[in-house]
Amino acid sequence: MTPTAEPLIRAAEPRDEDAWRRLWAGYLRFYRAEVPEAATDVAWARLLDPESDMACLVAVEGGEVIGICNYLFHASTWSPQPVCYLQDLYVDPQARGSGAARALILACEKAARDAGAFRLYWTTQEYNGPARSLYDTIVPRSSFIVYRKPL
Repeated sequence: MTPTAEPLIRAAEPRDEDAWRRLWAGYLRFYRAEVPEAATDVAWARLLDPESDMACLVAVEGGEVIGICNYLFHASTWSPQPVCYLQDLYVDPQARGSGAARALILACEKAARDAGAFRLYWTTQEYNGPARSLYDTIVPRSSFIVYRKPL
């Protein structure tokens, strides 16, 4: 897959399910994570549900979905406005360098602004150097450290 022009960014549609699942599986492999199939099924349904706080953007190049951006809105104690969390961002390795990741982040930022959010944030693994080098061109890194405790 050779980049031709900046990818088209649009909301995910039911027809994107196979491509989304393929990219989702690649994302999970990259992060060495396992998610039960039932959770994946629920996530896909929520991403398409207009009543859900979750949504998905896709990057399309040459008619093929090459990237996904799953995001959600949540309340905050810091503002009466919602916060937007860009939870999952993944671009097919063969499409890296196409501008898809940046375009997905900027489209997510627009969706957050349009929804009246006061903040957009995301996280990545410390070892994810290529993504971090992109993110550093969009916004400075926060000094916050994330702690997680499985329940």
